[in-house]
Amino acid sequence: MIRLRPVLPVFFLMLFLCAAILSPALAKEADVAAPTPPTDKVFNAQTFTLDNGLQVVVVENRSIPVVTHMVWYRVGAADEPPGKSGIAHFLEHLMFKGQSYPGLGEIAPGEFSKIVRSLGGNDNAFTAQDYTAYFQTISSAHLETVMRMEAGRMRGLQLPREAVDSERLVILEERRQRIDNDPRAQFDEQLGEALFPNHPYGTPVIGWFHEMEQLSWEDATGFYQRYYAPNNAYLVVSGDVSVEDVRALAEKTYGLIPKGDVPERARTISPPFIARTSVKMTHPVVKEPVFQREYRAPSARQNAKDSLALQVLEEIMDGGSTSRLYKSLVVEKKIASSVSLSYISFAWDDATLAVGGTAMDGFTPEQVEAAIDDELRLLITGGVREQELKEAILRLQAQAIYARDSVAGPAMVVGYTLVTGSSLDDLETWPQQIETVTAKQVQDVAAKYLNPDAPTSTPFVNGYLYPPQTKAEEKAP
Repeated sequence: MIRLRPVLPVFFLMLFLCAAILSPALAKEADVAAPTPPTDKVFNAQTFTLDNGLQVVVVENRSIPVVTHMVWYRVGAADEPPGKSGIAHFLEHLMFKGQSYPGLGEIAPGEFSKIVRSLGGNDNAFTAQDYTAYFQTISSAHLETVMRMEAGRMRGLQLPREAVDSERLVILEERRQRIDNDPRAQFDEQLGEALFPNHPYGTPVIGWFHEMEQLSWEDATGFYQRYYAPNNAYLVVSGDVSVEDVRALAEKTYGLIPKGDVPERARTISPPFIARTSVKMTHPVVKEPVFQREYRAPSARQNAKDSLALQVLEEIMDGGSTSRLYKSLVVEKKIASSVSLSYISFAWDDATLAVGGTAMDGFTPEQVEAAIDDELRLLITGGVREQELKEAILRLQAQAIYARDSVAGPAMVVGYTLVTGSSLDDLETWPQQIETVTAKQVQDVAAKYLNPDAPTSTPFVNGYLYPPQTKAEEKAP
């Protein structure tokens, strides 16, 4: 499984998913009644660190006898060597191809997931720019089994050379299906490349096809040996467990693995932008024209204060059917059939904020762009109303509160938080932090990062995705 380009902030995406699963009525509508804002921690997570550097986080939830067990590695596609794009995701696939480690047993190629399923559980993995994660959700009675299995492949991968050749064909086909046969995915890929020149975020997580074709056994094992180590990972266990039991099991399994010599993370830097960039694409299967703009904005790790304000801004502008963008462009002006603004707050380097919409019949992407710019100018010049601010904050807090009742959700949220450089305390106190955001802060971050008339040092990239032109349009002057 590969995580390509999330369309919501990672933290809020997971909180919302948890909340939506448990209570569909919470689906980001303005009329959601939030419970009283919490004064305690979100998950009451407990943490400890093994002697080998592995930080372990435990979230107790005794509602059902199930646990989610996750290992998050602080390495992703943005850490790949030049010319080896896709190796992080490729290795994720290859981690299921057999393992053997002293004291932790052996598992034959292809048997890992079969064992999990035979125990009534499910498992998967995903790769992003800044991390790679592996997880199992299973009866708490089988927690030791999956911990032993996952620990065993942390340093015990036994990769047959023939598996590399066959799995390379799998990831190439995955790229064909996910990117090359999907014009919207191709469009998003080009936008990302334009937004992050000379920075690894501009390279797709899945990789460039011509580089993926050349990935070798040596590339995979070298990347694995360099980055897969307990002191470059987080272990998160959520569900029907106690911290004492997890500590004993972690020491019994992961504690067998020594520290690794992991390199410090180093990323290239984009040069100054000296021109405004646009991506224009026409594709024969596209039916409706699309406008999309992407900005670089501070991540939660880089600027926590501005990040909180941007999260509230996102909710105000795109928090359901009564949000500003939807009311203006879809309901009132009827220029767009859909519209969105999403801020991906959790990233190691710059975060991404995207805004755009699909044009209604008879309208162009450029008209959608102009209408969005008008709404941004209105936000920058007029600010937000106090009631509007209060309702947005209450909706966001509600999502955090209801996320407590999930088993898998907390493991996901904790992992995303830690692996992108924020702290457990940042997560646990987030509802209280978001309540401190003021209307002026929202207005200020809009002016600072989203002003269509005053680009920042890393200005936005505009994208226009068109259907094929008709003969009449081709002849028009």
